[in-house]
Amino acid sequence: MSSNESRKDAVRKFKEKKVSVGIYAVRSATGGVWVGGSKNLDATRNSCWFTLRIGSHIEKSLQKEWNAQGESSFSYEVLEVFPEDLHPLEVGDMLKARKSSWVQQFNAQPLL
Repeated sequence: MSSNESRKDAVRKFKEKKVSVGIYAVRSATGGVWVGGSKNLDATRNSCWFTLRIGSHIEKSLQKEWNAQGESSFSYEVLEVFPEDLHPLEVGDMLKARKSSWVQQFNAQPLL
């Protein structure tokens, strides 16, 4: 297989990959918990860690704790994955409702 064929195959597989929609938590070793909702949980983890590493996360309390404790003190946890057949018009409302429920359950800080 040529490198061009393998690249095309990789692109096709990437496009076919289903994205996970749901609720996630960022936890610190000191007990802090931040909860957010996402239309792409994998991309959100990458984005969250990137913005924290460069010191520009929108949630200042999370950024402050990250700066104080360091990356190794944090974990990203998927709390809930929504069904794949969820109608796109329902996603926004469900993200909002479920995020609120998880924030209350963990007494967590909400993430945008």
